[in-house]
Amino acid sequence: MRALHRLLAGHPLQIAERDGRFVIAVVEQAQPATEPDKTLPAVTVTARRGAERAKDVPFSVSTVQGFELEQRRLTTLEEALRDTPGVEVNAWGGFGDANVRMRGVGSLYQVSSEDSSVVVNLDGTPLSARNASLPMLDVERVEVLKGPQGTLFGRNSEAGAINIVTRKPTREPDGYARVEAGQEGQRLVEGAVGGALAEDWTARIALRSQQSDDVVHNIQTGEPIMKAKELGLRASVLWQPQAATSVLLTTEHQDQKDKVGLMLLRPYGDPPSLDATPGLFGADVKSHRHALEVNHDLANARLTSHTSFQQRREDQTSGADRIVAATVFGMPTEYLKQYHRDESAWNQDLRLSSLPGAATFWVAGVNLYGSKREYDTTVGGMTDNLRDFETRSEAAYGEVTVPLAAALKLTGGLRYTQERKKYDASFVTTGYPATQDSRSLDDRYATGRVALSWALDTQTNLYGVLAHGHKAKGFQDETSQVADGDPFKAAKVDSLELGLKFESADRRLAWTTAAFLNRVRDDHMLGYDYTTFATKAINADTRARGLEVEGQWRAAPGLTLKGGAVYTDATITQSVTGVSGGDVAAGNRVPDVPRWSGKLSVNYTRPLPGFMGLASPQLTTLLAYRVMSTRANDPQNHIFLPRFQKIDARIGIASGAGELYLWVDNLQDKRYDQYVYYFTPNANVGMPTRGRTVGLGFTWQFF
Repeated sequence: MRALHRLLAGHPLQIAERDGRFVIAVVEQAQPATEPDKTLPAVTVTARRGAERAKDVPFSVSTVQGFELEQRRLTTLEEALRDTPGVEVNAWGGFGDANVRMRGVGSLYQVSSEDSSVVVNLDGTPLSARNASLPMLDVERVEVLKGPQGTLFGRNSEAGAINIVTRKPTREPDGYARVEAGQEGQRLVEGAVGGALAEDWTARIALRSQQSDDVVHNIQTGEPIMKAKELGLRASVLWQPQAATSVLLTTEHQDQKDKVGLMLLRPYGDPPSLDATPGLFGADVKSHRHALEVNHDLANARLTSHTSFQQRREDQTSGADRIVAATVFGMPTEYLKQYHRDESAWNQDLRLSSLPGAATFWVAGVNLYGSKREYDTTVGGMTDNLRDFETRSEAAYGEVTVPLAAALKLTGGLRYTQERKKYDASFVTTGYPATQDSRSLDDRYATGRVALSWALDTQTNLYGVLAHGHKAKGFQDETSQVADGDPFKAAKVDSLELGLKFESADRRLAWTTAAFLNRVRDDHMLGYDYTTFATKAINADTRARGLEVEGQWRAAPGLTLKGGAVYTDATITQSVTGVSGGDVAAGNRVPDVPRWSGKLSVNYTRPLPGFMGLASPQLTTLLAYRVMSTRANDPQNHIFLPRFQKIDARIGIASGAGELYLWVDNLQDKRYDQYVYYFTPNANVGMPTRGRTVGLGFTWQFF
C-alpha cells in the first residue's frame, strides 16, 4: 500500500482495500489553473451608475475587458473604439482630433471640442470630446453604451456613451509590469502595484511610458516627421472606515508630445512623406484630473457624491507642407497653423440609487458642471484668432426599472438640463485694426428613454427601448471673423432599438442582436472655405438604420471566439447649400460610416510539455480580424474610400506569472485612410495608418 501511494502521488487517484483486493478509483478534484471553470463568471457593468449583469441592461452594451485591451495592444481609447462593432472613428492623427460616431449618428464634421455626440466618462468624471487619444492605463473594462445616453451620463448624449472603469485599490497585494519593443521606434513600459496601507486604507499606483515614430517621413531628412512620446501616471487611495462607507481619491496626469494631425496629398508615397522644415510640426499636451468619490450605504439605498476637476493644455504647430501648399494654394511654401488650447472643467454629481441586487433598480440625482476654454490660433503668421468659451449647466435626472410581472419589466428615465454659454473673440490681422465679438445663449432641454424587457427564460431577454437625445447648441471653435460667430442649433435624435440578449447557463456562450432606427434633426457640420479661411456652422438632418450582432463563445477549454457584424444604412435626409466644397444633397451617405463592418478574434491557449526549466508552460495565441466596406469621405460624397481589412496576431509562451510574446500588427501590410479631406477634384488630402510592424513583449504579474 505504501509503495502504491508513493507511485501514484500527485495523480487524481485513490487506493482502497476491499475484500482483500486493491481498488483504484478516480477522485474528483478542482480543475487545474490551465482549465477554465465549468461555469464562467457573469459580465457585470455599470452602464446605469450601478452594478448590473450586462444581460439585464435594457439596451445594447459592448464591453472590452482590461485583459483584452492588453492582449490586443489597444493602448488608447481610439484604438479600443475602432475595435468595437458599430463605432466609427475619423481621426487626423493627432492627440485630440477624433470624431466618433455610433450606429451612423454623430457630427458630420465637428464644430466644437465640446461636441457631445458621444460622451466619455472616466470613473465618473465627464471628459470633453478631445479625449479620444486617452491612454488605456490600468483599465478594468471599457463599456460602450449605444443609443442616446443623456439620462445618466454627461450633460447630453446624442449617439452613445463610453464608460471607462479603471482598476481600484484592493486589500490583497496586486500588480503587474509590461515592456514592449517593436519596429518604427515603438516602445512601451507599463506597470501598476497596489495593496493595503493600513487597516482601513488601500492604494494603487499605475505608470506608463510610450513612444513611437510617426508613420509619415520627411523628404528632406528621410526620417520620421515626429517621434511621439507619452507619459501617464495615476494614483488612487481608498479609505473604508466601515463596510458601508468608502472614500476614493484619484489623481491622474498625462504628458503627450509630438503627435499632430497631418495633411498628405493622396495618393500617398511609400513611405508616406511630407516636404517640411525639420522639427517644424509638433505638439505638447498636458492634462490633469483629480476626483473624489464618496459612497455610503443606507438601509435601502446608496448615496454617492462624485467631485472632479480637470485641466488640459495644448500647444501645437501643424498645417500644409510644400507639396500640399503648391497643389492646393498654388504656392510651394509651408502653410502653418499654430494652436493654443487651455481648458478646465469641474463637475459635481450627487445621487441616490438602489443597492446592488435590489428587486427594483432606481437612481436619482443632480449634476452641476462648469468649464472654461481658451482657443487661440495663428494662421500663416499674419492672423491671430483669440477665442474664449464658458459653459455652466445644472441638471436633475432619474431612472427606474420596475417589475410589471414575473418576466416583464418597465424602465423609464428622464433628465432636465439647463445650460448657459458665453463666447468672446478677438480677430487680429497684421495691418488691420482688431475686431471683437461677444455673445451668449441659454439652452433648456429634456432627454430620456422608456424601455420594456421580457425574460423569455433564465437565459434569454427581449427588450425594446425608445430614447430621445440632445446635443446642445453653442458656438463653433474655428471662427475667424464676426460673421462666423452665429450660434449653431441644437441637434436632436429619436432612437428606437429592438434587441435580444442570450447567455447560456454556464455563460460559455453569450450573444446580442439589435435592430435600430435613429432620426436626427439639425446635426452639426463645419463648413470651411480654404480660399478665404472663413468657417460656418451648418445643420443637417440624417437617418440611420441597421442591424447589429455581437457574441462570445468559449468553444472548448482554452479556445474563445469573440466578434460582431453590423449593417448600417446612414443617409443625409436634408439638402444643404452654400457649403465650401459643394452642396450636400439629400440621399448622400453619412461620411465615414460603412454599410458593413465586422470583427472576429480567436484566442487559443494550450499546455505545453515542460522545457528549459519552465513550470507548466502554456502556448498563448491570438488572431484578430477587422473588415470595413466602402464608405464616403465627406457629406458631399466626393470620394468613396475602398473596403479594407486588417489582421493582427500575437503568440506567446506563458509560465507561472510571466509571459513572453511576439506581436504583429497589420499582418497584411495594407494601409488605409484614417480620414480624407476634399479640396478640389485634383487635390484631396488624408492620413494613412501604420503598415506592418513586429515586436516583442513581456508581462509579469506580481504577488
